[in-house]
Amino acid sequence: MAPSKPLPRIVFAVGLAALLAVGGCGSTTLPGVGTPAGPAAGGSDGTPSGPLGAADGVLPDSISVDTDTPAITKLQPELRRALQTAATAARDDRGVEIRVTSGWRSARYQQSLYDDAVRKYGSEAEARRTVADGATSEHVRGEAVDVGPTDAADWMTRFGEDYGLCRVYANEMWHFEAKTGGQCAPMVDDAASRSR
Repeated sequence: MAPSKPLPRIVFAVGLAALLAVGGCGSTTLPGVGTPAGPAAGGSDGTPSGPLGAADGVLPDSISVDTDTPAITKLQPELRRALQTAATAARDDRGVEIRVTSGWRSARYQQSLYDDAVRKYGSEAEARRTVADGATSEHVRGEAVDVGPTDAADWMTRFGEDYGLCRVYANEMWHFEAKTGGQCAPMVDDAASRSR
């Protein structure tokens, strides 16, 4: 039997490239959630850098209102209590499970969502109808929560005020904030219609 010949360098290079490409498939970044561009992504201004994750309020899926994660624990206490009380009532009275699809968000996560909306809708004016920037969002201050599924959002629209929760935007059936005062203010058309 003849001795085997060493593999040519090209075969080795192709194999190494394939291995590196496959290794890159194991990314832990969530689909649709990238690292935002500019200072919000982190860097010389001292903000954190790297992929967005749970510490920023990113949720991979809807979660229970009692989950111990920053998206829930960093909500304002009044909002968190009202949400948990409403969720218990919805489950006990109607068999509806209220899930949180988004709660508190870091400023860089919120800015990433805003930047994505600007790219999607083609202008800041259109983006503002559905998402606030990182400096003005109620989510960043822990004053807003988004709920699902649809039957839960519907239950919250009909009964949330009884538990101190108000639907704020006509175009976002999932977005709720704690009531400030005796009753919920009338809904506004969209986030751009709200004075901040």
